[in-house]
Amino acid sequence: MNTMRDDAHKIIDEAIRAVLPEKAVERALSSMHVKNGAVIVAIGKAAWNMAKAAKDLLGAKISDGIVLTKYHHSKGDIEGLKIFEAGHPLPDQNSVIGTSKILELVSQLTSDDEVVFLVSGGGSALFEKPLHGITLNEIVSVTDQLLSCAASIVEINTVRKHLSAVKGGRFASHCNGAKIHAVVLSDVIGDPLNAIASGPAYPDQSTSEEALAIIKKYDLQITENIRKALQEETPKAVENCDTVITGSVSELCEAAAATASALNYHPHILSSFVENEAKEIGHFFGSIAKELKKVNKSQYTFQTPCAIILGGETVVHLKGKGKGGRNQELVLAAAIEIENIDDVIIFSLGSDGTDGPTDAAGGIVDGQSISRMKSACKNPALMLDNNDAYHALEASNDLVITGPTGTNVNDLIVLLCR
Repeated sequence: MNTMRDDAHKIIDEAIRAVLPEKAVERALSSMHVKNGAVIVAIGKAAWNMAKAAKDLLGAKISDGIVLTKYHHSKGDIEGLKIFEAGHPLPDQNSVIGTSKILELVSQLTSDDEVVFLVSGGGSALFEKPLHGITLNEIVSVTDQLLSCAASIVEINTVRKHLSAVKGGRFASHCNGAKIHAVVLSDVIGDPLNAIASGPAYPDQSTSEEALAIIKKYDLQITENIRKALQEETPKAVENCDTVITGSVSELCEAAAATASALNYHPHILSSFVENEAKEIGHFFGSIAKELKKVNKSQYTFQTPCAIILGGETVVHLKGKGKGGRNQELVLAAAIEIENIDDVIIFSLGSDGTDGPTDAAGGIVDGQSISRMKSACKNPALMLDNNDAYHALEASNDLVITGPTGTNVNDLIVLLCR
């Protein structure tokens, strides 16, 4: 009989496999009429996989192209395409270099040309050219502050769009009227096209007033150059781009539910719109586990064995100086709640295979995780307060390390109980 950890890993593997971008890109492009001589521009953490699928499908129709992805997310050469890697979650100089190469490519186009624009999560950091008058360091400072204060991805991208020459619809204007066929892999809850990778080729619905309100809300320290840039409005209309969304966190949750059912758990998708604080969701899931183990009356909705499923993107309010990510913080909080409870597993991971600035996708915990941490002379509660979930989970052998998966559609959070 499989252990519950075996079941968890099976759910993880099958859920991620279901949202890999290759088939999704093929499906999207099959509905588009791409002319000979088109160029590929792919940005984001799934850019390599998306570009490879597009090049395999379109073949000789592609005359040139550039892939801009996160460090270590390229899987080798793609014939006819140039590949660049850059920083995430904060942009770096290679972000600017890769973006400059893309702008050089599309600046040569005319209204007779076409661009296959492949967009995935992470594009906001990777695809960057600061507006005239501000520096990359100023953008990094603002982004770092937003990431540290638990701002939502929509809030972060609202600010970033108003500081960039390629976000918020501005990239489309660099293409000189060339037709853009955009295929978007969504990593933002609700799939808002103006927020995914900060909407480089989509009309921006956010305003300067909203961006400045976010600065005020979180009391961010900004330069006068940044304040001036935030007052410049982004494009509210883009005429040369057609967009298809392919892949989302809903598909991730549905695939997890299907695999859980095949493993004889009763699956329940509670929500694919989770945006709360990571540790609070961890405590919440732990509380559900305790309730399930306390009583299992026939009138209860959740009958064990069950799989309770959430999707979305939680946030972390950084107060300490430890190492970790939102998924690791979530499961560490959950582990504290389920200490010494048998037949319960809680896991949370980023579908892209990376959680925060770590090599882990997330973590899996059970009722003995806290005991294993304490045996390794770790104090889980203090480590949670210090945002040091990585080292706590490392000590209990509860990290999930998948490596880059090639996709990026938010996070999967699951409670298994039997």
